[in-house]
Amino acid sequence: MTPVSVWPQDTYNQILIERVHPPHWINPTPQARYDLVVIGAGTAGLVVAAGAAGLGIGLKIALIEKHLFGGDCLNFGCVPSKTLIRSARAIAEVLQAQTLGIEVKEVQVNFAQVMERLRKIRAEISHQDSVQRFQALGIDVFLGTAHFLEPSKIAVNDQVLTYRKAVIATGARASYPPIPGLDKTEFFTNETIFSLTELPARLAVIGGGPIGCELAQAFQRLGSQVTLFHRHASLLNRETFAAAELLQTQFSQEEIKLILKSQINSVEQTTQGKVLHYQTDSLSDTITVDALLVCTGRSPNIEGLNLEKVGVKGDQQKGIIVNDYLQTTNPHIYAAGDVCLTEKFTHAADASARIVIKNSLFSPWGWGKAKVSNLIIPRVTYTDPEIAQVGLTLEQAQSQNPSVQEIRIPLTAVDRGITDGATAGFIQIVYPMGADRILGATIVAKNAGEMLSTITLAMTQKLGLNALAKMIYPYPTQAEMIKKAADTYRKTLLTTQIRKILQLLNQFSG
Repeated sequence: MTPVSVWPQDTYNQILIERVHPPHWINPTPQARYDLVVIGAGTAGLVVAAGAAGLGIGLKIALIEKHLFGGDCLNFGCVPSKTLIRSARAIAEVLQAQTLGIEVKEVQVNFAQVMERLRKIRAEISHQDSVQRFQALGIDVFLGTAHFLEPSKIAVNDQVLTYRKAVIATGARASYPPIPGLDKTEFFTNETIFSLTELPARLAVIGGGPIGCELAQAFQRLGSQVTLFHRHASLLNRETFAAAELLQTQFSQEEIKLILKSQINSVEQTTQGKVLHYQTDSLSDTITVDALLVCTGRSPNIEGLNLEKVGVKGDQQKGIIVNDYLQTTNPHIYAAGDVCLTEKFTHAADASARIVIKNSLFSPWGWGKAKVSNLIIPRVTYTDPEIAQVGLTLEQAQSQNPSVQEIRIPLTAVDRGITDGATAGFIQIVYPMGADRILGATIVAKNAGEMLSTITLAMTQKLGLNALAKMIYPYPTQAEMIKKAADTYRKTLLTTQIRKILQLLNQFSG
């Protein structure tokens, strides 16, 4: 078995590796036939395997992973990035303290300790995703590279597993653009940036999507001078323009250098650093930095699986092709998570895994099938302020129906925002004219992600703004934005005729 390591090789990373890819692991002898073989032990694969084992009906399950149990979320994504962001947010809070009447004499960042804390927390959380835990669930764990041999057979290293159903959950990896010279220059992605032990003085980030924005702000706050390149006219081009505009203002206030509508023509490694040659609509220029972080998307991991042997279709852009039930073009093989979904989030992978469990194990008995198209998947960009979105943005809704309505409440209208000194933000709810139905919502606030679930629940249960207006919201909380938006909607229902009737009733009662 090829050794797997994570840099630096300190105590915490040794604990991590011992749990998520034990160096002395010996694969079990395969059983005669497995009810379910899962390829990939990221979020989707782990949820499928654990969920199937937890049914308690004696299923024989195999779980295969060639790299690290826990996948991106634990090792290179949610856990390390949000730990880093928390340290960066603490710095911003300290620097803001003076506006709250607190004098701070000096602020020093110990970057080595910040990264050590990151590795410590990742190691602590890793027991949930450990090889040992899944072995204890009664699952046969195989570490190694898998590929299909023929229908009903999968090879792992030199072993052959026979299966009744299989699930492909191999995830996705960081991709990078074909910039001349990039392949000859050392650069980071989200899969390598968390191995840093020294803070780069000058950092260039290519890509203004969620990962690029989160890490650009975090490193700027930790002490790097960050330059963020983005090929579009505004950051976070999936989000509503008002949210992106607010974040750009925040980044400018924090002295992040934004170069929008830009194209990187070439990159070269020199003795002075990494030199980026770029152009915008108005100029061509160069910039020299100490470190380069590329955040330009993700590519599904489908290479080497031998998909053609089992009639599974897929490509490098879309990943594994699935139907609405997450069934591949081979009816006995399903896919889940980043390898087949457009929405590449941990919670989306989790939700898709639950669909796979139901459809692959229960649908033959006529218990009904679950559909991906029925999922309402929220998303959060963990910048400061956070940008949380569910359903359609205003622009998306207007492209489908120009007559849609919008309610927007700024945080300046919410007492808790004022008392916290955190008024940069708003809630925007989009609904169809003449119907009490929520099409989508955007919340921009320090803890927007924590508030969004109220809207997501309403949309999932097909509740409208009237239902949200009936809730009692604790005062003072930032979530009162939701209440104010719902109350605003109810006021729109008071037509001129109804107002006249109410006035007459009021006069009569007087």
